[in-house]
Amino acid sequence: MTAPADDQPAPPPRRGFWRRRLLDPVVALLTQGVTPDKVAATLAVGTACAMFPFLGTTALLCLGVGLWLRMNQPILQTLNQLLGPLHLVMILAYVRLGEWIWRAPVEDRFSIIEVITAFAELTFRDFLARFGQAGLHALTAWALTTPLLIAALYYGLRPVLRRAARLRPRIRPAAATATVQS
Repeated sequence: MTAPADDQPAPPPRRGFWRRRLLDPVVALLTQGVTPDKVAATLAVGTACAMFPFLGTTALLCLGVGLWLRMNQPILQTLNQLLGPLHLVMILAYVRLGEWIWRAPVEDRFSIIEVITAFAELTFRDFLARFGQAGLHALTAWALTTPLLIAALYYGLRPVLRRAARLRPRIRPAAATATVQS
């Protein structure tokens, strides 16, 4: 295979969305001295926070928990945004699981259309009176499943990230490079 006529190297292949937005930042952290275990913990805790079953609260929860545990905020917030569609699905799943845990009567169940319509028509106080119990159900289910989710993700991601850290190219510090060259 010959080089292009102008002796310019071929452009690098285009990287996909997930590689640019998730994989590359994680690999960059691993090359900056952040341990694979810390990245795994950040991804696990970030996922759990991103699944908190109340709309409009997950970014603040990720921020607060990340500051408290000294976790990487860009990873937490990126993960929170990427998991947005799953978060919407999980709200209803948490409500239904909470109803089962609390043994809520079947006649108290509602549809998503009902919630959207009520949110548009009712005052905030009336909305809370109608759906507050569902919030308690969802919160209960989230609180009970979160430790399992964090453990599964942490222990599942740790070996993968450790392997990725071993495979990454070794980068020498600038001072060591300057000493070797002189």
